[in-house]
Amino acid sequence: MGISVGHHGTSMSEPNVVPLIDVLLVLIIIFMAITPTTPTGMRALVPQPPPKNQKPQPPDNTTIVVQVSGDGKVMINQTPATWNDLGTTLADVFKTRADKTAFVKGEDDTSFGYVARAIDIMRGSGITNVGLITAKMEAGQ
Repeated sequence: MGISVGHHGTSMSEPNVVPLIDVLLVLIIIFMAITPTTPTGMRALVPQPPPKNQKPQPPDNTTIVVQVSGDGKVMINQTPATWNDLGTTLADVFKTRADKTAFVKGEDDTSFGYVARAIDIMRGSGITNVGLITAKMEAGQ
């Protein structure tokens, strides 16, 4: 009802809030539909440090570690590689493997852009699980 009559012949105006409630309900439905489609971050496997009384062991021959230095140089298990050949080399290594897991190790002064580029190349070469290794984790802290 838009207008109601007061006691002594004066009119009292009341706002019609029904259209406002309809608009709010539509907005709630829109935001409920959009929320599940928000992007999430990449899943990452982080190796756990060894117990306090045990020394960290070096990776075995089956573990692939891509090391990125601060100046942008890249190595695969202590073997120098180039950014252009990284994807094809990793694809050749993981072509016959059932376990598609590799790790990325960056130095303290390495730009995150280099690490992200390495992860992108690794994912593009067929590696499904990419783990991160930090200096503190390697030292057992």
